[in-house]
Amino acid sequence: MRGLTVVLVLGVVLAVLAVVGLWISRTHTLDRRVGSFRCAIQRTTGGPWSWGVAQYGAGELYWWRRHSLSPRPARRWARRELSVVERHRSESVADVERAGTSVPVLEVTCSTDSSQFHLLMAADAYAGLTSWLEATPSRAESII
Repeated sequence: MRGLTVVLVLGVVLAVLAVVGLWISRTHTLDRRVGSFRCAIQRTTGGPWSWGVAQYGAGELYWWRRHSLSPRPARRWARRELSVVERHRSESVADVERAGTSVPVLEVTCSTDSSQFHLLMAADAYAGLTSWLEATPSRAESII
């Protein structure tokens, strides 16, 4: 029985270490991607914030949960449907600390054709988001 217990404990420890290693690798990879930035999402006004990493794609903005092992983004928004409705500086000390930045943190209200949500990001990430939205390529059918 003693040998079986040791094997089981070692198995559990190895499984936990494997999961932690995968999470660290995923987090490191997402943080280092070109066009990625830390960003929290709030799906309903007053609801909880979910922290993650967003990344600009050619035609979509992708968002991955911070505490997940999924290789696929939890949310994606089409560039042509996404618009910024309003923004204001977040005065919450907790928001600034969780964002991990010394620059101002902005709460940005965004909308798509089907929903409205809030994003929390550093001011420099907001500048990148608005530049990315404004640089939307024109549609091929609108070219003469």
